[in-house]
Amino acid sequence: MTIQRIKTGPRMSQAVVHNGVVYLAGQVCPPDAGANDVTSQTQVILKQIDELLAAAGTSKDKLLSASVWVTDMARFAEMNAVWDAWVPAGGAPARAAVEAKLAAPGYLVEIAVVAAV
Repeated sequence: MTIQRIKTGPRMSQAVVHNGVVYLAGQVCPPDAGANDVTSQTQVILKQIDELLAAAGTSKDKLLSASVWVTDMARFAEMNAVWDAWVPAGGAPARAAVEAKLAAPGYLVEIAVVAAV
């Protein structure tokens, strides 16, 4: 049984591949990205997800599920506009989205996905 860890640090890996499935850690927009609104943070996060999925040998075309956290549901439509433009037509994953306080004040959105490899 092989487990592949991608971008592993002392606390967590950004992605883990096991048994044909890749599990991504929750992705947030780095403070140095200069993105300070929901739209731009979501764009940065989805780019990070694309890169991690590629490193695992897959893509957003094979998404199975997604979890989305936003700090203010009044901004939910902004996140969804970016998400809807990104997710493949006919390939939307199972998804949950909730309002939550995130790990740092500057984080407005966090997204974690699971995909087939």
